[in-house]
Amino acid sequence: MKRFEHLVMAGAIALISGCGGAEVADQAPSTSSAADSAYLASSEPANAMPVGEARAKASDGEELTLVGLIGGSTEPFVDGLAAFTVVDPEIPHCSTEEGCPTPWDYCCTQDQVKDNIATVKVVDESGSPVSQTASDLLDVHELSTVVVQGVARRDDQGNLTVEANDIFVRSSK
Repeated sequence: MKRFEHLVMAGAIALISGCGGAEVADQAPSTSSAADSAYLASSEPANAMPVGEARAKASDGEELTLVGLIGGSTEPFVDGLAAFTVVDPEIPHCSTEEGCPTPWDYCCTQDQVKDNIATVKVVDESGSPVSQTASDLLDVHELSTVVVQGVARRDDQGNLTVEANDIFVRSSK
């Protein structure tokens, strides 16, 4: 299980940093504050598909809207970047009543998470990653339900990343 968490976060970080390290280092990522609503949608977008369906159907470069719960590992947020992982709402997370201190890591259902997880990377209008931790930027935390609009990006292993420009927070547990 620990190896899976490391692979998910390593994949998220690799997707966020992209190719051509020198080129990325020359670009100054944008900054923002929690009060800045530039990335927060005021109303919920229609026709959001669950993460699992988006993983199965979305093509690279396709515009999409998906819904998911922030989680999938013990640390679903990427420090210093507005990026996080989301899990399909149909996948049950662990219960705090069962003594689980980190229910958002889905330790009880890890076998179901691998096909029902996506990385969300908040990008500015130029496509650069926003350089503020998403929990602060969007006022969300683990197990918050979000509806994300953006562009699908696929890697060679079929992992899904959404370069998001609009996020609606349905619930912020």
